[in-house]
Amino acid sequence: MSNLGGYQWLTTVAKKVGGPKNLVLIIAGAGAVIYKGGEIVVKKTVKEIKKRMSQEKLPEIADTKIYTVTAEGTSNEGLEFKIGDQFKVLETDKDAVLIEKIGDSDNPYFISAELLKNISNYN
Repeated sequence: MSNLGGYQWLTTVAKKVGGPKNLVLIIAGAGAVIYKGGEIVVKKTVKEIKKRMSQEKLPEIADTKIYTVTAEGTSNEGLEFKIGDQFKVLETDKDAVLIEKIGDSDNPYFISAELLKNISNYN
């Protein structure tokens, strides 16, 4: 049994390209081209994915309106609203409204839509 098959192939290829130094340079160059090409493709793909994700989020951000409290009030849960407070509506379900009170660290809150209509410019 002989293991000369691989050696024979390498020597034949090395002779065709002008010697072992040229073979090593060709292999290294091909590896560099493949590596850099793959890197460029991956970066372009990641950039495109990020672009699409940001485009999908833009309508959500653009539709978010900030409402201002025009009269003082307190919810059934004890959340106090003072004149000038601001909030964003995150979700609504019949009379329950999920809001984010701007400047409050305990967000979000469920508040009655009727209360919000009475104390702010929320419709």
